[in-house]
Amino acid sequence: MRAWRRAKLVVLDLSSGDRLVIQPRFTGAMLIDASDDERRYVTVTFALDDGRELQYRDIRRLGTLSLMTPKRFEAYVGALGIEPLDSAFTSNHLSQLLARSRQAVKKVLMDQRLVAGIGNIYANEALWRAGIDPSREAKGVSPTEAGTLREAIVDVLTEAIAARGTSFRDYRDAKGERGSFAAQLAAYGRGGRPCGRCGARLVETHAVDGRTTVFCAYCQR
Repeated sequence: MRAWRRAKLVVLDLSSGDRLVIQPRFTGAMLIDASDDERRYVTVTFALDDGRELQYRDIRRLGTLSLMTPKRFEAYVGALGIEPLDSAFTSNHLSQLLARSRQAVKKVLMDQRLVAGIGNIYANEALWRAGIDPSREAKGVSPTEAGTLREAIVDVLTEAIAARGTSFRDYRDAKGERGSFAAQLAAYGRGGRPCGRCGARLVETHAVDGRTTVFCAYCQR
């Protein structure tokens, strides 16, 4: 069995040629021989040849598990966009994606059909770092701004991975540990607090895409 990742998916290659595709969302996790405490939230258990058990645990039960044939899998991942840490995700590539859309730039960044792997927290952070208003029309972002935004996206994701992710409530990494990136957040979760760049009060809204958006109305243009 081979385990790997595509976008926000955990992919397990099976000996049959099929693939088990896990979309963990907020709190899903694959565990080997879960502890008694962890078993409370186990929803699926697989018996392994060596006698151990592989379990899918999900506190909020929002994740999904799908068994896919090779053909189905290729069609599924083929509909996903470019990975933001892929070398092909250049400033020019991002600029072209944005130039084709009249939607809010934050919504475009989170569209998995265009860029696969940017979640709400990291979209907020990247846009804050780039000084771009999340509600701005994507096609209004200049090539120069797209270059700044691309660097911000890559930096935020790289730093978040090094910190093992962002834990607010339930999230744990593959080792069962809390991610520590929350301590580095400059926008998300800081609505009403001072902007770390200009000192203005950060605005929190759900008007952009129905998700929590936090930004500085003064220095994000």
